[in-house]
Amino acid sequence: MGKRVIFENLGRIRYKEALDYQEDLFEQLIREKLQKKEDKQHFLLFCEHEHVYTLGKSGDSRNLLITRSVCESRNIDLHSTGRGGDITYHGPGQLVAYPIIDLEDFQIGIKRYISMLEDVVIETLRPFGILGKKDAKAMGVWIHPVQSAKARKICAIGVRASRFVTMHGLALNVNSDLAYFDHINPCGFTDRGVTSMQKELGREVDFKAVSDEMKNAFTAVFGMMYSERDCPA
Repeated sequence: MGKRVIFENLGRIRYKEALDYQEDLFEQLIREKLQKKEDKQHFLLFCEHEHVYTLGKSGDSRNLLITRSVCESRNIDLHSTGRGGDITYHGPGQLVAYPIIDLEDFQIGIKRYISMLEDVVIETLRPFGILGKKDAKAMGVWIHPVQSAKARKICAIGVRASRFVTMHGLALNVNSDLAYFDHINPCGFTDRGVTSMQKELGREVDFKAVSDEMKNAFTAVFGMMYSERDCPA
C-alpha cells in the first residue's frame, strides 16, 4: 500500500478517445512490469463521457433494446469493450474512474480489487447521506440490494486485467439522465432498477464535491498518493 499514482481528470470526453488513452497507459504499465522497472507508473483517471452504451466481452447484445440506427439518430455511441460485465450506459453527470494499476504492487488479487472498488464508492456516498451496499451475487454498488422490488444500482463496475494490470473501472451515477437506461437491460438485469445520487437526494449534486470525495476514498481504501498532471491535449 502507499503507492504513488498519477491522477488525471480528463473532463468530458468521448468513450473511444478515453479507451484509446487507457489502452496506451495499460500497455505502458505492462511493458514496465515485464522490464521489472522499480518506478512503474500507475494511473487513476476521472472523466465524464458523452452518451454511450458499452457492451462487455461476455455481454448479450440482446440487452440493447434499440437498434444501432436509433443510437446513431440520437447521437449515442455504441462500443464493444474488453471489460467484464454486460451492457451499461455512460453519459454526462456520471463520474467514471479508471484505475490503471499493477495489483501485485498493491498486494491484492482481482476479487479483492473489485471489492475495494465497491468500498471506494460506498465511502464516496457516505458523506452525502446515501447508504450504498454490496451484493454478493452482483458486482457494483446498490441501494436495498436484498429486496428485488427495491433494489437499484447506483454504480456499475467492470474491469479488465492482464498480468494483474488493470483497466476500465467504475461509473457512479451522480446527476445522470436515467432515461437512457430505459433502452437497455442494465448489466443484463430485467428485475432491478437504476438510480443516481440526484434521484436519491431529490436535488442536483455538486459534481466536483463528489469527485473530491471519490479521490479521497481511493486514498483511504487503496492508500494511493497522487502526483497530478494535466490531461493530454
